[in-house]
Amino acid sequence: MNFYREIKERFSRLIPDEALWSSTVNVVNVRPLTPQEVIGKPDRDDFPLLKGKEVMIQADFKGSLGQAFTDMPGNFKGSLREVFQLPLASNFERAVFISTINAVLRYLGYIKDTVHCRNQEPAKCASLIKDYILEKYGIQKIAFIGLQPAMVETLATAFPIRVVDLDKENIGIRKNGITIEDVSHTEEIIAWSDLIIATGTTAVNGTLVPLLNKKPIIFYGVTISGIAYLMGYEQLCFCGH
Repeated sequence: MNFYREIKERFSRLIPDEALWSSTVNVVNVRPLTPQEVIGKPDRDDFPLLKGKEVMIQADFKGSLGQAFTDMPGNFKGSLREVFQLPLASNFERAVFISTINAVLRYLGYIKDTVHCRNQEPAKCASLIKDYILEKYGIQKIAFIGLQPAMVETLATAFPIRVVDLDKENIGIRKNGITIEDVSHTEEIIAWSDLIIATGTTAVNGTLVPLLNKKPIIFYGVTISGIAYLMGYEQLCFCGH
């Protein structure tokens, strides 16, 4: 929990107005979104969101939106202070907390890409990420944490890549010549790799911290937008809104 405590402390330093914490006007509203609200109609149907394995929840703070993926969706309504009083003991509470951070930091102007890309944009983002890595890092062995099929397909055309995922139904399945491995192989795969690319959802499900300080790491997606800003992590989200 020290990880989340540090996030709270860094976030709190940015709040300029005590009224933002407790005002009954400045209420945080959090609700789950349908897959179509989140991603529209992409060219492929194997995203975890479309398979029902993950749900995007959305926080609305004074009209600014922040999103976070979770496997434990639900509704929440309360003040910013009430969000920060959540014990963060479950994926639901952490998703509420993280989506709220995204919404509030967007409202304050610190970040802007906090809403998921749609339709053909996930494929475009994957291509841009491939080009970015080639330009900045060159050919690298990639440990990819959390199956995102469009990115895995694109990155596999340019890099040696191994993929781990939490979804037991994916383990052992081959995607574009890459066998999806169980998360129990994560340490081995990181040791093999030169570069880690990880879903920001690791901040929600509590698996982020063990990935740090081992190899260069890039997080992708809107979930981690606020945390990446607060903690100084490298994040790629070329088509977020």
